Amino acid sequence: MLAALELLRRLKAELTGWEPRLIEAARAQGTSWGRLAPALGVASRQAAERRYLRLRQDLGDTAEGRVRAERERRAGERAVAAWAVEHAEQLRDLGGRVAVVDVLVREALGSGDVTALPGPLAAAADRVADPELAAEIRSVTAGADAARRR
Repeated sequence: MLAALELLRRLKAELTGWEPRLIEAARAQGTSWGRLAPALGVASRQAAERRYLRLRQDLGDTAEGRVRAERERRAGERAVAAWAVEHAEQLRDLGGRVAVVDVLVREALGSGDVTALPGPLAAAADRVADPELAAEIRSVTAGADAARRR
């Protein structure tokens, strides 16, 4: 009986490790959280996502810590998106000047979505040759960083 219990404990641990990987694979194939919920034995899309976050070991030390970390990350993304919309003209102007030398900024600018610009612009600061332009990029994208921290 003891050997069977030990085997059961190890099997449970292994299966628990499979669950987040299977969820990630389903999400990568386009399965919604709402469709995953019944398969996970939960009642809502929110509960399905929460279960997944609790299983992810790379997001923090505790299940609730992982949920909180993901919520904070998303809140930061929303804050940066709102900041980008508010500063759209400045971002597009700067993006237009940087796009001639940086393909990632050119692609972000071409998407028409101003919320796609802060990340590529910030990354471009280290790649542009003109120190004044790099300083301007850092100055502008510091606003996005401040919005994320708030």
